[in-house]
Amino acid sequence: MESTVLLSTAYFAPIQYYSKLVQFPNVLIEQFENYSKQSYRNRCNIFGANGALALTIPVVKASSKKILTKDVRISYDTDWQKQHWKGIESAYQSSPFYEYYIDDLKKFFDRRWDFLLDMNLQIQEEICSLIDLDYNIKLTDDYIEDVNQIVDFREGIHPKASKSIVDLSFVSKEYYQVFSDKKGFIENLSILDLLFNMGPDSLMYLEQSVEVKG
Repeated sequence: MESTVLLSTAYFAPIQYYSKLVQFPNVLIEQFENYSKQSYRNRCNIFGANGALALTIPVVKASSKKILTKDVRISYDTDWQKQHWKGIESAYQSSPFYEYYIDDLKKFFDRRWDFLLDMNLQIQEEICSLIDLDYNIKLTDDYIEDVNQIVDFREGIHPKASKSIVDLSFVSKEYYQVFSDKKGFIENLSILDLLFNMGPDSLMYLEQSVEVKG
């Protein structure tokens, strides 16, 4: 069985993404790929009063059509941090564990990072700490073409379901969500949704979301 998964970087990644950190003892984050737009690299989906809400980090437009993920810079031409903070506050201020975690996350909306990859890695480290998830994450040293003995999910976890790879090892189970009584359960949202609604049980949920094949 493969022991290493290859992932893209991601902004407050979806639950499926974090299930890979539980499932695989070794995680590689691809930094030498050509940056892909409209993906979880700079976007997350939360559960607002009107349903799923996408929060997108604007990035500096590259001088050429192709740019490596590690070189993508965050744009601050608009106050997206304030907008994202308000969106998260509105969505989760009445959730069971909002007050417990929100102070640990505020720094990501107060300070500025130059590079998207750096911010995402800091977010990932913080989330793993909050849910007590042990991990072994490394950045790639070069673009990985030969994925023999590596499970490749660089493009397999995508906001557009039609572009996602069928993931038979991920099982999305219902849990309490603030607005589910009005909008129904929405699966595979940002890890923020799980964290604020499930709190200390988030890790257990992730472990149960992994379907182990015999």
